[in-house]
Amino acid sequence: MGLRERKKTETRAALAAAALRLALAKGVDEVRVDEIAEAANVSPRTYNNYFPSREHAIVAGITASRALQVADELRARPAGEPLVDSIIAAFAEQYREPPSEAQALITSTPSLREAYLDSVASMEPPIAEVIADRLGTSELGASVLAAAVSAAARIAVQRWVDVRPSGLVVVGTASVEDHLREAIGHLAPALR
Repeated sequence: MGLRERKKTETRAALAAAALRLALAKGVDEVRVDEIAEAANVSPRTYNNYFPSREHAIVAGITASRALQVADELRARPAGEPLVDSIIAAFAEQYREPPSEAQALITSTPSLREAYLDSVASMEPPIAEVIADRLGTSELGASVLAAAVSAAARIAVQRWVDVRPSGLVVVGTASVEDHLREAIGHLAPALR
């Protein structure tokens, strides 16, 4: 990654971290874009180059780190393990701990839930990189598989967790790993 790309990545991460920090401290509705920009030491105009809304910036503070954690977990899995099993285990690991304050904020705020679904695509590039390494497939093929894995994981988590209009989160009787195994299992032939 060149210097320019690295600076863009750092700026995006700083904006996301500032947005999440402010939302947790003040509440989502009390956070303004100019406050986020100031906290990240950039102009509001620069902010607008990175995020279409404050909700997207707040959610990026969670999804960016989750994408890296999934990719790191995938890389740490045994090389001889079937890729589909590695992917299921890597995603399941992200949901073993109790929900964080940030996750509770997302589940209890309708506009953040919507932005979260929009931001799931940010998880795909690091996963695609691991898929390409493990399968030796093209960048395009790995990107398509990562998008499919991301969609399957999103659907599995939606089936596992029921978010009520009140913001109450109800976890089903089946484990998240069971839901992930079922959803991602449909992709097993393509992940061989």
